[in-house]
Amino acid sequence: MAQLIDGKVISKQIKDELKEKVAELKENGTEICLAVIQVGNDTASSVYVGNKKKACEYIGIKSLAYELPEETTEAELLNLIDKLNHDDAVNGILVQLPVPEHIDEDKIIKAISPLKDVDGFHPMSVGALSIGQPGFVSCTPAGVIQLLKRSGIEIAGKECVVIGRSNIVGKPMSMLLLRENGTVTICHSRTKNLKEVCRRADILVVAVGKPKMIDASYVKEGAVVIDVGIHRDENNKLCGDVDFASVEPIAGAITPVPGGVGPMTIAMLMNNCVESINIR
Repeated sequence: MAQLIDGKVISKQIKDELKEKVAELKENGTEICLAVIQVGNDTASSVYVGNKKKACEYIGIKSLAYELPEETTEAELLNLIDKLNHDDAVNGILVQLPVPEHIDEDKIIKAISPLKDVDGFHPMSVGALSIGQPGFVSCTPAGVIQLLKRSGIEIAGKECVVIGRSNIVGKPMSMLLLRENGTVTICHSRTKNLKEVCRRADILVVAVGKPKMIDASYVKEGAVVIDVGIHRDENNKLCGDVDFASVEPIAGAITPVPGGVGPMTIAMLMNNCVESINIR
């Protein structure tokens, strides 16, 4: 039986630690403030934004909510970001993605000051990560590292395979594993002999975007399997990129979906908000 890596428990530990830190900062006269911008009313985005507000409330971070109509122009959104960039009371700015099609997502990401980029998506944040400089780290990959460390899983010297090369998960994930002295292979849609490469992994991080694609035939016995995917299956139940029922009996440790990586993303966003006072 695989060790179940419980993201709910670990994210609660992190949030409780942050709550204490924030209380101390408040005693010393420092309040942390996160501005969350949502354009349009995409249902999934509204759920995420709601969860972020709840986490802020729990930890003691002030949150400003900007819920803008779908027809908001790119110029209006850029003006709001510019205003928040220059507001010293705001520590972090988050634009909930995706934005409506008439707005250039790349332009919006670049408009947020790297000093307030708590999502870790700005090219300067990504560049800082790649050369080991201080900066904000993309929340999901940072959460995966915390899941491994807090579950007593050694990364140094291990064969780490990441499936997926997105800017939000795959690429930063590989750099973080490298920073922890893992030996890293990145796989993608053009990788030849994907199963063979995956079966070398001591730590397999799956961010492929296809429901239940990774079954037991991809996994070495005793490997640690981290499932970043989230989907609805044919019965409308949440599932990941990993076929949990097939992989769990042979894995050494595995994250469930839901309740694995998901809760960690918001915990690490909160961590980035608190860290913002050190990045200025």
